[in-house]
Amino acid sequence: MIEDNIRILRQAAMVSSGTDYKIEKAWCVIAGNVDLVDDMAYKAIASNHQVKILFREHVILNEGKLDKKFDFIMLHGNALSLNEFNSETKQNGGAYVQVNEAHLLNEPNLMVLVAPDDVIRNVVSSIEKSKISFAILQESQTTGFIDIDLNNEVKLPNFIKSVLKPFYNANEVVLSTILISVEKESAVNKVQSIATSNRVFVIDFRDIVTED
Repeated sequence: MIEDNIRILRQAAMVSSGTDYKIEKAWCVIAGNVDLVDDMAYKAIASNHQVKILFREHVILNEGKLDKKFDFIMLHGNALSLNEFNSETKQNGGAYVQVNEAHLLNEPNLMVLVAPDDVIRNVVSSIEKSKISFAILQESQTTGFIDIDLNNEVKLPNFIKSVLKPFYNANEVVLSTILISVEKESAVNKVQSIATSNRVFVIDFRDIVTED
């Protein structure tokens, strides 16, 4: 944390002392529980237009009699400001990946995948078995709590569900967010198909449009 703050201060000094310094823009995806993402959304809104919210998703995955709930948000803005989001997200148990302008210039067909860790691993295995050439550029996992509830198919009084909740929440769900680069553009649709068929959320950077 201290090292992150020192680096941010050094970069800020470069901005203030260099008249020709170009403020680099970046994109990030933050995933975690609803409280964490609420905090990050508030921080973006309060950033004095330094960071914009591109979209936010509230996700409920139905698995048997359980609902697994998590949120993720995509932000765009000043890369210096996003460093603070990175630090706070990881301090509070969230997952964070960031795409800088250099990534867009140097890496082909960028995609971000968000899902429970076991699902992400299965999808990565399926993509590899499909002989698709790709690389994982960044990966991040949550260490914070992801909410789990009995779904409406379970016919029990609400107070009994509340009593049971600590037991089925004992096995914490790890959420993963990965940034991948797919070598051939012709393979991107295949990757999307594999991911979405496994209920993985996909952000294709070819579809991302921002206003600077």
